[in-house]
Amino acid sequence: MKKIEDYTEDEWEDICINCGKCCLIKLQDEETDEIYYTNVVCKYFNQETCKCTVYQNRCELVPECLKLTKDNVNNIKWMPKTCAYRKLFENTPEIKTKSVKGRCISETLINPENIEDYIVDWEDL
Repeated sequence: MKKIEDYTEDEWEDICINCGKCCLIKLQDEETDEIYYTNVVCKYFNQETCKCTVYQNRCELVPECLKLTKDNVNNIKWMPKTCAYRKLFENTPEIKTKSVKGRCISETLINPENIEDYIVDWEDL
């Protein structure tokens, strides 16, 4: 099996299965550090293709967006357990995973003050 550090940049990008779960807005409890997923996605997320519409500039346009790399993949606590990158790092088998297509709403359509109302408990996160 190929080691993470041996992947080329293109091979690394191809690992993503475009489930869109990393584009869901997440909340963190300040007291417990627990992460909660919402069904709200970034305004740049294309819900048909489950891809970012500004992928190359995403980190500049959305400062809280994180570029997942071979060096940081093991340090990101909020990564969904079904994420292909996480599965690769943990050397665990791929699981069929559902995308967020049809199950999310754009952040432009909600009142940010009510974001807690959108917390979800999906089994496939």
